[in-house]
Amino acid sequence: MTHVNSDHSIMPQVIISAQQLSQKIKFAQKELSIFENLSFDIHRGEQVAITGRSGSGKSTLLGILATLDQASSGKLQVCGQSITELNEEQRALVRLKNIGFVFQSFQLLPHLTAVENVMLPLRLKQNFNFAAAEKKALALLKKVGLERQAQQTPKVLSGGEQQRVAIARALISDPQIIFADEPTGNLDAQTAKEIEQLLFQLNREFGTTLVLVTHDSTLAQQCQRHFELRDGHLIEHGLGED
Repeated sequence: MTHVNSDHSIMPQVIISAQQLSQKIKFAQKELSIFENLSFDIHRGEQVAITGRSGSGKSTLLGILATLDQASSGKLQVCGQSITELNEEQRALVRLKNIGFVFQSFQLLPHLTAVENVMLPLRLKQNFNFAAAEKKALALLKKVGLERQAQQTPKVLSGGEQQRVAIARALISDPQIIFADEPTGNLDAQTAKEIEQLLFQLNREFGTTLVLVTHDSTLAQQCQRHFELRDGHLIEHGLGED
């Protein structure tokens, strides 16, 4: 008889597993290597930062991990599914079910109100219920401090308020992973700090895995793990390292 240990805290669950990921692009009849043979695991609930110089490939790597793009070679598992073997339609279903996104440029639809923007991901799901979606969206806007701005369009919201709407939108589908690409890149220092604190607070509260790309070394050091993409290789820094 096999004994199964029910204490899952001993062995953290792997939610993203990359094996020998490489990305190459054709450029001027030559093949340019962005990165080669990256292998690493990310565990459920972790806060992970990916840094690197401009052009190092960190946003490219984030796009692959988020199933938006495909690597040239290697294997990738996300939420227990082998992404490498899926077609685009199947990858889209993985994203819809498991993944939320926060972008540097917010990516809000200008003609929709804040609450309508937050509801958008639910409209893509089967059995969409407007009343239930609106209620959930309003609750999330309250959680990010924008209850009073629910009926306002993005043009009258500040950059920080727009990013809060985007964070609420990322959470509406109860994703297992939030991918954030330079989430504070378009914000002033004080607002950026507030958004950083909000991301970490919601990460802890919802138990989501947070994977973010950033130029901000201070933000990276606040994460539980910090990877740097340098010369096509991924270097993991220990806690407290620059």
